[in-house]
Amino acid sequence: MILAFICFLLFAVGLTFSLEIQDDLDKQLKSNQSYTELKDGNTTSYNMMDYNNQTSDKRSDKTETKCRYQDVLEYLNLTRSNDVLTMSRPTEHYGVRTEVYIEMRMYAILDVREADQSFISYIWIYMEWKNGHLLWDEGDFCGLSKVVVPRESLWMPDIIIEEMTEKDKNLPSPFVTVNNGWVEYRDDKFVISTCKMKTFNFPFDIQRCNITFRSISYSDEELVFYMKNNDTLITKESQKSIRMQYEWKFLNMSVTENTVHYFYTNQTIVVYTITMQRKSALYVVNFLLPVLFFLCLDFASLLMSAGSADKISFKITVLLAVTVMQLILIEILPCTSSKIPLIVIYCIGIFALMLLGLLETIFLNYLIGKDSSSLESKKESVELQIIKASPTASTCDELTDQTASMCKGGSSTQLTELFLTMEKVSDELREIKKNILDKESEEKKDGYWTRVAKKIDKIFSILYVLAAILFLSVVFSVWVSKSGLPK
Repeated sequence: MILAFICFLLFAVGLTFSLEIQDDLDKQLKSNQSYTELKDGNTTSYNMMDYNNQTSDKRSDKTETKCRYQDVLEYLNLTRSNDVLTMSRPTEHYGVRTEVYIEMRMYAILDVREADQSFISYIWIYMEWKNGHLLWDEGDFCGLSKVVVPRESLWMPDIIIEEMTEKDKNLPSPFVTVNNGWVEYRDDKFVISTCKMKTFNFPFDIQRCNITFRSISYSDEELVFYMKNNDTLITKESQKSIRMQYEWKFLNMSVTENTVHYFYTNQTIVVYTITMQRKSALYVVNFLLPVLFFLCLDFASLLMSAGSADKISFKITVLLAVTVMQLILIEILPCTSSKIPLIVIYCIGIFALMLLGLLETIFLNYLIGKDSSSLESKKESVELQIIKASPTASTCDELTDQTASMCKGGSSTQLTELFLTMEKVSDELREIKKNILDKESEEKKDGYWTRVAKKIDKIFSILYVLAAILFLSVVFSVWVSKSGLPK
């Protein structure tokens, strides 16, 4: 019983202790939940206050300053389609003309084709004009004075190049710069244009090609072009910016303004004239000097004998070489040249001199051949005389036989007759021998026509050299005077 009572007391104490622990745990849990709720509430309220403060700051900044490009575009109504800015000239009154200032710079001279008279260049273009619809106060936009917008969003002048024969395959510049009331446009163009070339002084020529800017639709009462800078400044800037000149040397560029009448409308134009000089060193080395060398070879042929058959073939070969050089020249020069170029006169003159030398050689060979034919006829007559003299020799042999027989047993009268006959025969033989020697000496001497041919050859050689020197001096002096080369 005692043992049971002790167990009951222990059970009652443990149950009471467990209940107290459970109550303490419940109180602690409740206190923790209340603290957590309080903490979360404070954080949320703090975050809400911070967000409200930031929003209020942004709103205040937005109402005070506008420093974005978008703000300027919205102010100018460029963020949406605006027909006022794209459909018509930017003027308040239709009677007010739009002034467009234009400037061109030469970047590269790619090619100058004499055959089809075309000028291929690469240029830079700068234009600016006033647009009264695009004004804003820079102080309201943090001092922002420039914005770049697509070219489709604004009106632009319809400018063309008159001399252009092929359209530029490069895409135009897609943007324009708005500078608080002024619109600036920069572009580069690959231009294939016509150029009337003067090839009289080729290859020491100076060419001037024009690039003319004008409007397609607007008259001079609506749109006027003005040059941006003077001749000196654009020449200086082009000389700095030019990168390639091909076989030409850029000298200067001038600009003029003018008014022309096109299709019943007066229009203003701006004409840029590019002046350039050909680099002639390659043409001198590859063309002029070889032709001159052929002429020197023809001079050397004057030292050959007049009656030589090789002289004619040599002269014909040199003449054909000059003909080949003329065929090469035809491919370079245009067929529409108003004047015969000096280089053509140079080639034709040398060709004519060589042709005269060839004709003179043929004529001398004819004279020498005529003289040789007369010598052959004389040779034939000498041979006939020798044949006729042969019976006299046989007679002389017979007489010597008779003399021997008479010496053996003949009389003195017969011997005297025989001696007289032999003297006559010996006289005839001496005459025949003399005639033969005279003919041989005449053969060694030149004939009449040969002497005439040699005199003609000497006189012609002197005149030929003098005429060639005079011709070359005149041609080169004209080249120097017309082309402006240093004398």
